[in-house]
Amino acid sequence: MRSDAVKTGIQQAPHRSLFNALGLTQEELHRPMVGIVSSYNEIVPGHMNLDKIVEAVKLGVAMAGGTPIVFPAIAVCDGIAMGHTGMKYSLVTRDLIADSTEAMAMAHAFDALVMVPNCDKNVPGLLMAAARINIPTIFVSGGPMLAGRVNGEKTSLSSMFEAVGAYSAGKMTEEEVEEYACKTCPTAGSCSGMYTANSMNCLTEVLGMGLQGNGTIPAVYSERIRLAKHAGMKIMELYEKNIKPRDIMTEKAFLNALTMDMALGCSTNSMLHLPAIAHEAGFELNVDIANEISAKTPNLCHLAPAGHTYMEDLYEAGGIYAVMNEISKKNLLYTDLITATGKTVGENIKDCVNRNPEVIRPIDNPYSETGGIAVLKGNLAPDSAVVKRSAVAPEMMVHSGPARVFDCEEDAITAIKGGKIVPGDVVVIRYEGPKGGPGMREMLNPTSAIMGMGLGSSVALITDGRFSGASRGASIGHVSPEAAVGGNIALVEEGDIINIDINANTLDFLVSPEELEARRAKWQPKEPKITTGYLARYTAMVTSGNRGAILEIPKR
Repeated sequence: MRSDAVKTGIQQAPHRSLFNALGLTQEELHRPMVGIVSSYNEIVPGHMNLDKIVEAVKLGVAMAGGTPIVFPAIAVCDGIAMGHTGMKYSLVTRDLIADSTEAMAMAHAFDALVMVPNCDKNVPGLLMAAARINIPTIFVSGGPMLAGRVNGEKTSLSSMFEAVGAYSAGKMTEEEVEEYACKTCPTAGSCSGMYTANSMNCLTEVLGMGLQGNGTIPAVYSERIRLAKHAGMKIMELYEKNIKPRDIMTEKAFLNALTMDMALGCSTNSMLHLPAIAHEAGFELNVDIANEISAKTPNLCHLAPAGHTYMEDLYEAGGIYAVMNEISKKNLLYTDLITATGKTVGENIKDCVNRNPEVIRPIDNPYSETGGIAVLKGNLAPDSAVVKRSAVAPEMMVHSGPARVFDCEEDAITAIKGGKIVPGDVVVIRYEGPKGGPGMREMLNPTSAIMGMGLGSSVALITDGRFSGASRGASIGHVSPEAAVGGNIALVEEGDIINIDINANTLDFLVSPEELEARRAKWQPKEPKITTGYLARYTAMVTSGNRGAILEIPKR
């Protein structure tokens, strides 16, 4: 056992004295030590039930012959952090979570790990840690929130943010907004649409790191407690068989994840997280391949914000394995890969049927023949940009209009809510990238304001920042290189005509090469917005969005 390094032999007597101080028995010390990484806290709705999940995991581990020991991981609620300085601290926690989990696991010589995350950066951060540490590991999330209900219709967090935009446009009263606030988020769990948290929990299932139902069983269902017990038991099987994360998260597993990303219509944040996780697993996942995969992968699901179905509907329709089974009918998945179930992908999904063709479209009747995400390139995004194609109105798939340029999110929101953005405009928000933000803030407030004010079918938004999974419309993010490092988005001027062609995967602004070089010669980098603390260190180490905003030690 790996944990023998801290338990066995005369040299480890001091260590044993500390285990005795914890109240552990000799019987417990003779068993494998299983670290349970608990993301429980009292500020994130998606995490308020994780104490119950952790207790169930502990019971499962103990029943199967292991010694469960809990330690914490932090988590930020993106919704609460949205629209102020707090959002600068969202993406950056992904690396804090990975680093702190690595430190705890290595310092205490755990034999195996059970990760208990739920929300946006928590899931990818722990997946990064799992790949980095590479000891037997399994995931069990806290599960999605049930949809809210207002006036007899299901709602989700995106409805809430858009209600604020509708109020600004005089389309909704303050009392109506408050009704949404009281009814939109009715239970514990990760917000009820195919936003980032649920996207990453579903993709954890696809990658093979979680059991069936990890992504879709609602947080408040007792079935999730049973799932947690089974995860606790299953980790002991993975330990006995020595099946490790890098055995499961192979390059082909990530190609499966990209394929299912397209089929499900996941959050664009997956285009940041999958490359970062792959990097920890030992290889580079170039987002350019996304268009190749998208071109042959039909989009089968339109969950909120793209449509009017929710995670609970996907669960009842058969869940992720049912979608995978549909996609496998076109031979688009690698089905011989080992997973945390102890079985292959093909064995996992073979008997999983689609119970609702309105929620999971059959393979021969998709929402579209191509996937839910597109990577764009052009002189405005020489490296790449990303858009959730499945959430774009048909009339905005091709758009041309004048640039309305803002150097921060707050200025853009003021202009949108002040009625200064008109149909046809292309809002450009820059200096919000990984370095420039710093922290690559999500632009849910401006996109929701555009939608809520009725401009979603006539106004596009482009940024070197990123978008919440709750954003919809022609919202193009992750523009790389970002403005802070002199990317061409820094050279856009008010009134420049921007051409967007999502069908052709292009993003350009109409400026001659000579004019572009003249502007570049005059461009000066901005002073860093934050020069102390963690964000300053993050700014110095973070790479661009097209590389997953991973951290690298600066070259000397």
